[in-house]
Amino acid sequence: MGRFFNLDSPLMTFLSKMADLMILNLLTLICCIPIITAGDAMTALYYMTIKMVKNEECYIVKGYFKSFKENFKQATIIWLIALVVGVIFAGDFMILRNSTVSFGKVIMVLITIVAVIYLFTMIYIFPVLSRFENTVKNTIRNSFLMSVLNLPKTILLVIINLIPTVLLLVTMQAMPLLILFGFSVPAYVASMLFVKIFKRFEPDEEEETSDELETLSFIREEEEEKQRALREGNPEEEQTAQTEENTEEATSSLTEEITEDQDNE
Repeated sequence: MGRFFNLDSPLMTFLSKMADLMILNLLTLICCIPIITAGDAMTALYYMTIKMVKNEECYIVKGYFKSFKENFKQATIIWLIALVVGVIFAGDFMILRNSTVSFGKVIMVLITIVAVIYLFTMIYIFPVLSRFENTVKNTIRNSFLMSVLNLPKTILLVIINLIPTVLLLVTMQAMPLLILFGFSVPAYVASMLFVKIFKRFEPDEEEETSDELETLSFIREEEEEKQRALREGNPEEEQTAQTEENTEEATSSLTEEITEDQDNE
């Protein structure tokens, strides 16, 4: 019986993980209250849930606020942009629903398609921000590309994120459960998929060459551009590298000449 309460037992591991998820959920809920910080709160949440899925050592509260601080500026900018776009979509749907314009249905279909693209991008945007350093523009672009390139997983991620909302609509009695786990559990389950999706973009995976990796190389290309920019900004290092390259070529040439002389003798 004692083995069930051992710190390394499956039961205690499960309870410990649920306690961590409860703490993360409460932190996220509190940080979302000011509204303007909601994007940063979700970024920090995914930063921690992805670490938990990957079994990386981390302190829940310390790690959460570390990400919250580091990503505050970009996450807030992205969240405000997303909020404005979301309000515009909501306004458009309300106007078109009460409109009597003959081509209103066509416009409704077009707006719905754009709204779905917006939703897919939003599903990825904060997890991507939590794992990759990039500009706001490239973070949004990469999130959109990932959502399209992993469409089946994207649809599953949408379903996972909609579960708390559906529970709340079905019964208000789910409210206490959602207060404790409404953000963190869906984020943790979604992180299992994000870990697989992001794996091909992690630095350790760059050595693998395949057609799929070549198609999905936009993040790697951005890193190469940064390295190029650094080299251009440090001409002394570039000159040193060129000198070393010339020295290696001269040594190789001299070795070949000596070998040829020995063969002639």
